[in-house]
Amino acid sequence: MHPFPWTDRYLLGYPPMDATHREFVDIVDAILSAQDAEVAPLLAKFAQHAEKHFDEEREWMQSTDFPAADCHIDEHEAVMASVRQVAEVVALGDVAEGRRLATELARWFPGHADYMDAPLAQWMAKRRMGGVPVVIRRGATGG
Repeated sequence: MHPFPWTDRYLLGYPPMDATHREFVDIVDAILSAQDAEVAPLLAKFAQHAEKHFDEEREWMQSTDFPAADCHIDEHEAVMASVRQVAEVVALGDVAEGRRLATELARWFPGHADYMDAPLAQWMAKRRMGGVPVVIRRGATGG
């Protein structure tokens, strides 16, 4: 059983973003499911992923003059500050704090994807493909 499984509910219709989000979910799920000895290395893997993920989105926003860039970037920076702080605590042996961070990331991600990343995905798709994509989500229900 996965505490934070990938679902098509997270698809936004911009393939590069969807692939990055799938990796985000997979790593957070792995942290939540990990044995204690695996938490610190997985948290380090997540930190690397998040830096690349957030830098990529920042580049998209800045290179296309995305209107809500500042707020979006600020939220990413707050997440990274938390990741760095928790990584220090986990390195000192508090594995539970790493799991708490993963739990919060799993709670935070769906709303961030819906309210911050979805508009960016549509913005990027419109610029690159000339229109907003139709997203088909298998097994997802409205809500």
